Amino acid sequence: MSIDPVQEWIDLARQDETSARFLLQMRPLPLEVICFHCQQAAEKLLKAVLAKHGLDIPKTHDLPVLLDLAAEPVPSLAALDQPALDLSAFSVLVRYPSHIPLEEADAKDALEAVEAMKAVILSSLLD
Repeated sequence: MSIDPVQEWIDLARQDETSARFLLQMRPLPLEVICFHCQQAAEKLLKAVLAKHGLDIPKTHDLPVLLDLAAEPVPSLAALDQPALDLSAFSVLVRYPSHIPLEEADAKDALEAVEAMKAVILSSLLD
């Protein structure tokens, strides 16, 4: 049985988003972890687009770079530049001591950004 790499990326993205939503219920809030999972979900969704189009999937966490690559075969994805940029800071900076001041609103904004990206990207994968 062959595993569909596109579906595998989507499933991994869903796990990250589901984890972020679950963690939003914790107290105290693990803000860095929530934001990181949102970035990871967006990253994996973009990598699903690359997989669908048979493109190389670079080992990078840089969402703007991944978005540029994904927008080559799917130009409509270029409209996701702002949410990709917003989430990009959460790939590395929140995993190490960096003293980024985060609040609950930042975590909710990150979830909204990944939700917006998910809607557009999943729609593009159905084409």
